[in-house]
Amino acid sequence: MYSHVTVGTSQMNRAMRFYDAVLATLGMKRKRTFKIAISYAPPDFPGVNEPFWVVRPYDKKEATPGNGVTVAFDAPTRAAVDAFHAAALAAGATDAGPPGMREHYHPNYYGAYVRDPDGNKLCVVCHQPAAAAAAD
Repeated sequence: MYSHVTVGTSQMNRAMRFYDAVLATLGMKRKRTFKIAISYAPPDFPGVNEPFWVVRPYDKKEATPGNGVTVAFDAPTRAAVDAFHAAALAAGATDAGPPGMREHYHPNYYGAYVRDPDGNKLCVVCHQPAAAAAAD
């Protein structure tokens, strides 16, 4: 289990516009806004520390994406995966893998991948079988 995930940005306002639009497709909202950080969580999140943060690097150097690092968001439906991917591209992401099945992970893995405007790799995935994912 993890406490939270953090990605870096060198342009906080651009990151805020991007993540506000993209995470809304998964029901997440911006919870806190600081000059150097923003956080996101579901509206009813009961924890003390939001699970997703976007920050300016502490060392004040340019933010760079980690090689091999992917932040993956759980989607309740396959339609939510499609909506996330579309919203990400509309908000300035680059495609890193369109929505679709990736059975080499497991038989019900329906996911998509993008790079945010800072180059951070994001995944959104629905792990439900097609019938269950469509019913939600």
